[in-house]
Amino acid sequence: MRRKRHLGLWIGTPLAVALVGVIAASLVLIAPGTAVAGVQVGGMTAGAAAAAIQSRLNETTVELTGHGVHATLTGAQLGAKVDAQALAKAAFADHPMWNLGGWFSGADHAPVTLDADTATAALRAAAPALFEAPVDATVTFDAKTASYASTPAAGGTGADLDVLATALQDAFAKGEGTVPVAATQAPVAPAISTDTAKKTAAALNTMLDKIGFYVGDERTVPVDRKVAASWLTVTAADDGFTITADQAAIANVVGTLEKSVNRPPQNGTEITDRQGTVLRVDRPALDGRTLGDTSGIAAAFAGQLAGGDGVYRLPVTVTKASTTKVSRHIVVDLSRQMTYLYQNGALLRSYLISSGTAGHATPTGYFRVFAHVVKQDMGCFDGAEYCTKNVPWVTYFAPDVGFHGTYWHHNFGHVMSHGCVNMPIDIAKFVYDWAPTGLEVTVQN
Repeated sequence: MRRKRHLGLWIGTPLAVALVGVIAASLVLIAPGTAVAGVQVGGMTAGAAAAAIQSRLNETTVELTGHGVHATLTGAQLGAKVDAQALAKAAFADHPMWNLGGWFSGADHAPVTLDADTATAALRAAAPALFEAPVDATVTFDAKTASYASTPAAGGTGADLDVLATALQDAFAKGEGTVPVAATQAPVAPAISTDTAKKTAAALNTMLDKIGFYVGDERTVPVDRKVAASWLTVTAADDGFTITADQAAIANVVGTLEKSVNRPPQNGTEITDRQGTVLRVDRPALDGRTLGDTSGIAAAFAGQLAGGDGVYRLPVTVTKASTTKVSRHIVVDLSRQMTYLYQNGALLRSYLISSGTAGHATPTGYFRVFAHVVKQDMGCFDGAEYCTKNVPWVTYFAPDVGFHGTYWHHNFGHVMSHGCVNMPIDIAKFVYDWAPTGLEVTVQN
């Protein structure tokens, strides 16, 4: 009796262990009959199933024909991938072995992708006839026009990876080891488009239009377009261009800036009427300026040029200039046959003149200079009473009446003219230069 009980215990223990093992296995294995894209994964763990799924995809073969191509490539060569881990986990989650109702449930779909770089490299080696490299657009400087110009891009061709991926997907889903595929080309765009190159050239030319060293808004030291282009390097990068500038070359120009920038102040002179209205600027006022620290200019300007900005504003110290206003007017005294030039209310000069004779009297009143003529013929037209050629230095202040030089007589101090104010030629030239348009002229008896 003891032996029988002992034997029963000895026999029952292995059975119990085996039963526990079966139960434990059913908790980690995928149900029999379960397939993922034609790969039977029943009875496998999720990890083993994932390896089996990827292994089958790696071995699936594509046969390419057409376009002068005959090549065979595996899924592994094409960089074919599925999310095998996720598929295996999903297969176990949906069809665990312990769930007898999930046994022999059919196949699950497995999306396939290709690694573009891996597939392209393999296809270039196996089917070079499918490939024609695209040509990027370029930007170069044309020395003849002193401008940047672009050359257009040209598209290329490559293998149509979508066609391959679809064919491989179908074969893998059906569990087929090999699938024939017609070799198909797809357009390949250039990395740098024609439009990108045109825009880059236009931006560079706009920069060259304005490039230079500025004091305020004044381009004090322009930079020649060819010189500026010699500073710049335009390099293709990714889908566009990068611009770099030669700091050392810029520094050579920076060393010459002081001569062009530095200047003492120049005081100005403006001619006005007696009311203070400016009639002419005889000498413009120019502020003095001194260039500041130049040690960082070359580096800073190189950075600006790389960013497309060709306007460099220099550091300067400004010394303000002053402007002197000078009021002028003229008085013609017919009774004395004198002309008086006044400046800032004081008599500057006076001259004997010859005004109009009886019947051609010089008009009296208040006038303003309105025109200057270096030389002209007077009265030389059909029916005229007189004709005087090449009358010099005419300063008009009334209709057909003005100051002018006189070479046909020297009888100044007496009426002699047809209405104009006759003067010696040198005096007429002085008045011509001294009296701006708008100057007040008073003619009185």
